[in-house]
Parts: sequence; C-alpha cells; structure tokens
Amino acid sequence: MSQINIEQVIEFLKTLQDQICSALEQADGDAKFVEDLWQREEGGGGRTRVITNGAVIEQGGVNFSTVSGDKLPPSATAHRPELAGRTWQACGVSLVIHPKNPHIPTSHANVRFFIAEKEGEEPVWWFGGGFDLTPFYPVKEDVIHWHQTAADLCAPFGDSIYDEHKKWCDEYFYLKHRDETRGVGGLFFDDLNCWDFDTCLNYIKAVGQGFIDAYVPIINKRKDTPFTEHQRQFQLYRRGRYVEFNLVFDRGTLFGLQSGGRTESILMSMPPLARWEYNYQPEASSQEAELYQHYLKPQRWL
Repeated sequence: MSQINIEQVIEFLKTLQDQICSALEQADGDAKFVEDLWQREEGGGGRTRVITNGAVIEQGGVNFSTVSGDKLPPSATAHRPELAGRTWQACGVSLVIHPKNPHIPTSHANVRFFIAEKEGEEPVWWFGGGFDLTPFYPVKEDVIHWHQTAADLCAPFGDSIYDEHKKWCDEYFYLKHRDETRGVGGLFFDDLNCWDFDTCLNYIKAVGQGFIDAYVPIINKRKDTPFTEHQRQFQLYRRGRYVEFNLVFDRGTLFGLQSGGRTESILMSMPPLARWEYNYQPEASSQEAELYQHYLKPQRWL
C-alpha cells in the first residue's frame, strides 16, 4: 500500500495552479493574474491569484491553499463524528472563471486533499474535487466536448467512474429552491480513498489537467462571438444563481467560513456583477428558454 505524502500533494497543487493560470492567461491574451500571498494565524496559508478586466475574462481566481487546525468546525464533525478530537490539514486548488462574453460559460474546478490525525490511531484521509460548466447560451458541441474530456480522463480508473462522478455532480450542483441544476455538470466526488494513495493522487492529477483540456478550447471557440446588451443582461441574471448556490449550498464555502478561513479567498468565486429580477420568465422559443428547457436538467450527453 502506498504511503500518504501530503508534501507530494502540495507540490502537485502548486504546479497545477501555475499550469492553469498560464493556460488561462494565454487564452485571454491580455490580462495577467495578480498574486496575493497570505498566512493563516491558526496554521497554513496560500496563494490567491486573481485576473480582472481581461480581453476575455471579466474576473476569475485560481487559489492554492493549505490550512490546518486542532479542532474542526461543527459542520465537519456533524457528518463525520470520527473526526472529533483530531488535528487536521486541508490543501487544494480551487478556481472560478467569469468571462465577459455570455457565449463563454462560467466554469469552476477544484481538487483537494484532507487528512485528520490522532496519536495512536490510523489517519482519516480523502481526496475530493471535480469540475463543472455553467453556460448561458449553450452550444451542444461544447457540452459534449466538456463531457467527453471528463469521460476520457476517468476511463483508466474504471468503467463506472465517469457515470458515478457525473451523477454526483448533477446531484450536488443542484439548486433545490429553483428546481434546476447550476449548469450542465461535469464531475464531482468527495471522500475518495477507495484506491491506494498514489492512485487517488493520479486521479486528481488527471482531473486537474482535464479541466484545462475541457475549458480552454471552449474559450477559444466562443470568445469572438458577438453578443447583445440583452444577452449580457441575461448573463448577469443567471450569475445570480451562482451566488445563490455558493452561499446556500456549497460545502467548501461553508467549511471555509466556519473554520476561520480567509474570507477574500473563499468569496473569490463570486461574479464581479450579477442581478436579480422578480419572477423572470424567458420568452417562448427564445435562446433563453432553450437553456431552461434543454440544459438545466441532468441528462446523458455522450
């Protein structure tokens, strides 16, 4: 059985942050990420990188962090009582990209590792992560490309992994109060320790690289598509759903805030602009109606 090596995970995560930032800067062609190094008083720190007002990306962030503590917040121990009384460490890369052009989807990705230890007992550890896509004016070939990339990276790890982690994504990124998915899904998994440590880490590496392979081609295809003010306003309206999900349902956001995490880095996922409109109804047979009717519900894309 392979040995747990958190330093190996941290080294990979820092490299992944560099690779993703480089790929996104190249796709944008104008703006560069600005880095903010920070330390956490209770233990740990991170590198927050933010890009704003680019040719393509209105605002986005790619965060690396490693944080630790002596006691977990109630939100964690309520679901995992075996974690009570353990010291813990969590590290990860998390990103959200909000493009200017409504024809480019918003995108999110995250890969992370958690370990909790207690003297005289076996450590409790797992990996988590995934990526998902939130289009406003979806193009079916883009959605298929996104899911095909996800399926291809999962294939070496088992015939059922894509189906399992796609289903988990559809169920997790779901706004119960709206009865709709946040977007067209992708992959999501948590508590991953079903393989040995090295295999789990290799899967995380595949997911990280897979995000670049899945998202950058969509940016390049759609970044020059003309858009109207009407489409821009619809994009801002739909961004409101992103805010609702992150503040109400997202476990990472809740854990970060409840464990005394760095607020600016945690809320980096928020869009720079968003709007709400009372009882909005899309016009029949419009592109906006097509999003609701054909894309915001779980389905087989491949």
